[in-house]
Amino acid sequence: MPPALTPKRWQTRQVIVIVAPGQGSQTPGFLAPWLELPGAKEHLAELSDVAQIDLHAHGTESDADTIRDTRVAQPLIVAAGLLTLVALFADGRRATTGGVAGHAGEGRAKIGGVAGHSVGEITAAVAAGILSETDAMGFVGVRGRAMADAAALEPTGMSAVIGGDEAALLERLDDLGLQPANRNGGGQIVVAGALAALARLAEDPVAGSRVIPLQVAGAFHTRYMQPAVGALEVFATGVETKDPTVPIWTNRDGSRVESGSRFVELMVGQVSNPVRWDLTMQSLAEAGVTGIVELAPAGALVGLAKRGLKGIPSVAVKTPDDLAAAFDMIDGAAA
Repeated sequence: MPPALTPKRWQTRQVIVIVAPGQGSQTPGFLAPWLELPGAKEHLAELSDVAQIDLHAHGTESDADTIRDTRVAQPLIVAAGLLTLVALFADGRRATTGGVAGHAGEGRAKIGGVAGHSVGEITAAVAAGILSETDAMGFVGVRGRAMADAAALEPTGMSAVIGGDEAALLERLDDLGLQPANRNGGGQIVVAGALAALARLAEDPVAGSRVIPLQVAGAFHTRYMQPAVGALEVFATGVETKDPTVPIWTNRDGSRVESGSRFVELMVGQVSNPVRWDLTMQSLAEAGVTGIVELAPAGALVGLAKRGLKGIPSVAVKTPDDLAAAFDMIDGAAA
């Protein structure tokens, strides 16, 4: 297991990074408390129209199996992140350019950057001012449908592997025809491929590792998703992009991206390539991150940060009740 990443300690400037989670973070009814905020129901209705899905029903009433469907889960997660951004950047906690449309204010200098895991990169693109909400929801709607269609072509899935020797695991995956789909850091790698091969890995895991099957309907971020790339390439030609107004890092290799059009290009290719969240956390450490705020449906990325960015304070904004702690962190950074 690689050593925990250590952010720079010599700096005095606070660097608060906003992170957006990916698929699998959603739970039944998780949007209900957010819809109590002023204007949230109307905002969600607008997002639903663009994504061509009833996000209100799925975020408040649908069961776990329904919201696990890729067509539902992906737009639901991005919409939750956008609702959180509106609340998070209220009262002057965002810049006057870029970001969430219709909610102007000052103080984006309080935010040191943004990053998203898998589909969370779409949310991050809005937070950085690269995409409008409309283009982001259109993008995720196409992405969810195209990836679901690709997953239906062959019986595939994903499993989380925790612990064990990474080199030995990668060799075993190669033997089984599996791929590392998410390298999440902190000793966790999500692997993907044929269900039969995943079953063999679970029956005979690499020494010192645990294999946990995930409740997803396909081998995301692998060659099995290549059929979805074409649909996203077509959609991406019609979106308007702007260069980011705050630092943003890509899942492709953890590097900072300064071109909005390049970031969208990377998001298109991301669906059939591994998510390197380990490298993203490494970049956050090198940027001197001093605090992390995870957008709803939060928890997964804060958990990874506790193992990969040890000692860095974090706030998981699961419900509006968590906003006060996030405000304290962001406002404290600019004090």
